[in-house]
Amino acid sequence: MPEETDLFHIIHTTRAMRRLKPDPVPDALIRRILDAGIAAANGSNRQTWRFLVIKDQKIKKQIQIFYKRAFEEVVGPRYFASEPPPGVTRERYMRQHAAVAYLTDHFHEAPVWIVACLDEGTAQPSRMSGASIYPAVQNMLLAARALGLGTTLTTRHLLHEEEAEAALGLPAGVHSYAILPIGYPMGRFGPVSRGPLEDIVYEDEWGKPYSGLQS
Repeated sequence: MPEETDLFHIIHTTRAMRRLKPDPVPDALIRRILDAGIAAANGSNRQTWRFLVIKDQKIKKQIQIFYKRAFEEVVGPRYFASEPPPGVTRERYMRQHAAVAYLTDHFHEAPVWIVACLDEGTAQPSRMSGASIYPAVQNMLLAARALGLGTTLTTRHLLHEEEAEAALGLPAGVHSYAILPIGYPMGRFGPVSRGPLEDIVYEDEWGKPYSGLQS
């Protein structure tokens, strides 16, 4: 399979791909995604990240129970009550909602999951903790895109964290920070939809426009 090699093209076309084929994904590709993950920055280069590759349908079905419950309790109602985000039409927002609902029902059918974790020992997770795992997650998202594989960063299982992490069999001191369901996408990659930089970037003081955006 030919690979995309232009970094900025990959970045700007790495959509959340929530409709995935059940076709097997070669271990060699998963290995490349994981290798990209551990190339990321992390706090003090302590490399406390841990990655759990899930293929077992029984485990995935257990997690899907909590994943769907979180959709029914929080995620679904939030979509219907919210206005479309910047740069997204109502029609496109509803298509996104439909894709989220699809993933909810078919989460366990994604051929491979990568569960991104941190082994924090006795330390309590804090706002700083994510700096040691989310750069790796982003590297893996981009690597999957470059290899023609679809995935999305989802943290919804954390709404039922204790039950989900017990079902994953995580030992004491290890916490999950994201699940990446990986498979060949049913749809096509394409440009992401975002609002303009002018609305979100300030210079020196909050609310002051960044002069570097002026033409």
